[in-house]
Amino acid sequence: QVQLVESGGGLVQPGGSLRLSCAASGSVSRIGVMRWYRQAPGNQRELVASISSGGVTNYRDSVKGRFTISRDNAKNTMYLQMNSLKPEDTAVYYCHAATLANIDYWGQGTQVTVSS
Repeated sequence: QVQLVESGGGLVQPGGSLRLSCAASGSVSRIGVMRWYRQAPGNQRELVASISSGGVTNYRDSVKGRFTISRDNAKNTMYLQMNSLKPEDTAVYYCHAATLANIDYWGQGTQVTVSS
């Protein structure tokens, strides 16, 4: 079992920054790829960024150049640095981890609201 706990969400003005964290516990040695998803009201959950255990990253086009995903394997924590935030970034952000056996785990989500 893997437990994921997100933190760092909140209210920020357009153009501002936030850093989300996702702390993993439990069978962390089994974790492979980690991802950030988000879901805005009325929308489907969408993939924001991913990072492999070796540090290879991918981003959705709308966040490229503004968001940075990283992970500290020693601390079992993944991060999402979000800069130049826009109102359309408003959503609940979810941490996801896939084990090497392709078992999925999700965090509870953290709300990010970008508004003036």
